[in-house]
Amino acid sequence: MSKEAIRLEVDRGARFVIYQYCISIVFMSFKRPSDIYFVRAGEGAGGKGLKFTLLSCLGGWWGIPWGPIWTIQSIWINSRGGRDVTQQIVASATPAQGAPIPQARRA
Repeated sequence: MSKEAIRLEVDRGARFVIYQYCISIVFMSFKRPSDIYFVRAGEGAGGKGLKFTLLSCLGGWWGIPWGPIWTIQSIWINSRGGRDVTQQIVASATPAQGAPIPQARRA
């Protein structure tokens, strides 16, 4: 998509979203963001985060003490449609003329 097409979609309500997941191994837990996903206006963002929620549910609980805390946090963020990073993406593409727009993943 061109820069103008993306801006038009964002003006219509599209968003760039990051999901979160947690993986634990006994005493070590890791909280990580997903790639950036482009969610068009009218599309549900919660379904795209389902795989990250399932990953957290299966592999996140086991680390003490952060595993359960980060797993619950990941489930909460993903169930609300992920973390909206649209403003940061648009701002990073705006300052320099011809600056490339970061690639977003379509699911």
